[in-house]
Parts: sequence; structure tokens; C-alpha cells
Amino acid sequence: MHYTGTIWRPPYEATSLLLEVTAGCTHHKCKFCTLYNDLPFKFRMSPMEDIETDLQEVKGWKSKRIDRVFLTGANPFVLSYDKLTTLAEIIHRHLPSVKSIGSFARITDVTPKTEKELANLHAMGYDGLTIGIETGDDEALRFMNKGYTSSDIIEQCQRLDTAGIHYSFFYLVSISGAGRGEIGAKLTADICNQIHPTLIGANMLTIYPDSELYTEIQHETWQEEGELEKYKEVRTLIENLRIPTIFAAMGTSNAYQFHGQLPKDRKKLLSFLDEVIENVSEEDLQRYRKSIHHL
Repeated sequence: MHYTGTIWRPPYEATSLLLEVTAGCTHHKCKFCTLYNDLPFKFRMSPMEDIETDLQEVKGWKSKRIDRVFLTGANPFVLSYDKLTTLAEIIHRHLPSVKSIGSFARITDVTPKTEKELANLHAMGYDGLTIGIETGDDEALRFMNKGYTSSDIIEQCQRLDTAGIHYSFFYLVSISGAGRGEIGAKLTADICNQIHPTLIGANMLTIYPDSELYTEIQHETWQEEGELEKYKEVRTLIENLRIPTIFAAMGTSNAYQFHGQLPKDRKKLLSFLDEVIENVSEEDLQRYRKSIHHL
């Protein structure tokens, strides 16, 4: 299999076939992100011959039936409708057992595709996108150079809803900065309550020296939340969500991992977070944060 640099996937894609069709990120301007700093280029699509070779290799895995393919790279959904169509055709030709194709996506990847194209992509198997919206706080989105607004999140996800393409969100805890976490959580809940994410995955902001955000902190132009404040922020988000969805904090960035179905498990999740806030020290949580040398 052809893989370039570190390969990232959501926790819930653990059983999917990871197929490299792109590497890097077309945007690569978010102040907090260092995930693709190990690549010598910003973004590229994999050669079709590499993709075909990888699929041929997978066909030889007689012991494993492949039901789902997850396209790797920061945002493969940025590829044109024609390229995504070609990829789907190749995947289904080599692996007829595949029922769905997912990937990471940016909100801006949806924008240029027409309603008909989105519906056609869904018919070809594209479903279960993972979108790092990070927050619904426009002030934070601007400061972090995300390249879209909260209204863009609503508009483009409503288009995905219409096309029948399911999607999950990554929420970045602390992106709004010290003293604004619960504000950002409420703004994010307001956005999510107008659309239909299958899952909302919380990740705790972990800042590394090679990020632009680290430089902002050194210049005292931005301040990170304390660790306990991060858990209060997550609590506020869960408290204000009014849609049926899965809420999960499962990645390495979370010292305490948990998940549940909303609204059914709301009380259980809030009680768990209250236990952390009341019984775990800031020092212990800071110690864990500093121990994460790489996400």
C-alpha cells in the first residue's frame, strides 16, 4: 500500500480500508494545526496508477471482506466531481463489496459542488464525511484562519443533508481561548442544532511549538484555556445540544475518554464530566497534556 507521511483517521474508521488518494491539506493555514508539517508539499493527489495498484493488492486479501473505504489525506472531498466519480468507479470495480466511501472534508470542499453532483456522489457510495468544523464561534474561526464562517457551516451541511450524505464533526475544545470556552460551546450548539451531524467528536486543543498558535501565545496575543476550563466547555456544549447525535471524546488528546447518545445519555455524560471537574486537579490534567508528544 502507498502511504505518505503520517496517516490520520477518525477513531470510528478503525475497521475501514484506508486508501490514499491525496496527501496533505489544500488549506494548511489553521494556526493550531501541525498534522501535515512532516510533508515536503502542501497538497497532492495520488497518481491513479498507485491507487489502482493498492486496490489490486487489497483484492488479494482473501480473508477480509471490505465494506467501507476511507480516503486518506486532510480533505480528499476537495477533488472535483469528475475525479471523485472516477475514484468511486475504480473502487467499486476492484472491490464490489464496498458499500460506502468516506473521507475527511472541509466545509469549503462542499461549496463548488452542485446539488445534483452531491446527490450523485451519494448514489455512488460517498457517505460519512468527517468535517473539522472546530467551532461555531466566528471570532475564533477568523482568528484561527479556518477559511469559513458559522453561516457557511449551516449552509453547506444543509446541502449535504438534502443530498443524503451523512457527516460527523470534530469540535476543538479551547479554540475560543481562555475565558471564552463556554461562549464558543453555546455558539457551536446553536449551529449544530440547525443541522444533522451523526456524531460530534470533541478533541482537546494540544499546542505544539511548530504551530503558528504557539507563536501567538509567545507574543501574548492569545491565551489557552486551563484544562479544567476545557471540561467545563465540553459540559456546556453537551448541555446545549438539542439534536439526536452521538457525542464522543475518544482521541489521544482527551485525558478522559467517553461517549454517549444524545439526548438519551445526557445526564450520564454530564455526571461524568462533573466528576472530572470536581475530583481531578488542574495539575494532573496539565501533566497529561504535556505528556502528549504527538497526536
